[in-house]
Amino acid sequence: MIVIERQSPDGYLEMQVSGRVTEADYQDVVIPAIERGLHDTDQLRVLLVIGPDFEGYSAGAAWADTKLGLSHWRGFERAAVATDNTFVANATRVFGAFMPCPVKVFPLAEADAARRWLEESLGTIHLREGPGNLLRAELVGTLDRAAYDRAESRIDGFIAGHERIRLIVDLREFDGWQGLGALGEHLSLMREHRHAPERVAVLGQTGWQQMGQRVFGRMLKAETRFFDAADAQAAEAWVTG
Repeated sequence: MIVIERQSPDGYLEMQVSGRVTEADYQDVVIPAIERGLHDTDQLRVLLVIGPDFEGYSAGAAWADTKLGLSHWRGFERAAVATDNTFVANATRVFGAFMPCPVKVFPLAEADAARRWLEESLGTIHLREGPGNLLRAELVGTLDRAAYDRAESRIDGFIAGHERIRLIVDLREFDGWQGLGALGEHLSLMREHRHAPERVAVLGQTGWQQMGQRVFGRMLKAETRFFDAADAQAAEAWVTG
């Protein structure tokens, strides 16, 4: 049985799961709720709270769940599952690794923490322009796909106003990506604008961030160089020189 506990126009959807879940639960409850939500917003933040009396899915429900995920593959911004069911928790972690959105599992007693995680901003991209054709991109926290969506139009506008740009990518406060969808957006953005930069300075402090500079160098038609976190002035002097 699935019951809609809360649904709001800003894309938040919370469902309570108990007993045995059937195909009718998807047809009568879940699918209409998803379609209502996507009518109001582009992506949903979904919480499943699975109680201790959960008995599993019928074959029809499992197939309906698969079809729903495939038909709305990019319709989710973030998903969380609160449960003490070990099988469900492990399966969610495995399948969540292949989802285009961040997926996180919480113990049932931490359902409030799951709600906060769905509401909070995971990370952001700060863009600062100038002087001239210089653009600074500061990646902060753990980025999800929405962070790239918010920054993309401004990046497009800056590139449109300059024949070639100089770019500083500041990774000093960057913790990584939330899910394959965010990483895919990052790589897509690089491919789309690979001819725009003529020089790129990557500012970071860890080995994997330095490796990121080498990836930049292979994907972009630009000269790239890595600078240690303490060398911000040297990075700007080089990239604008």
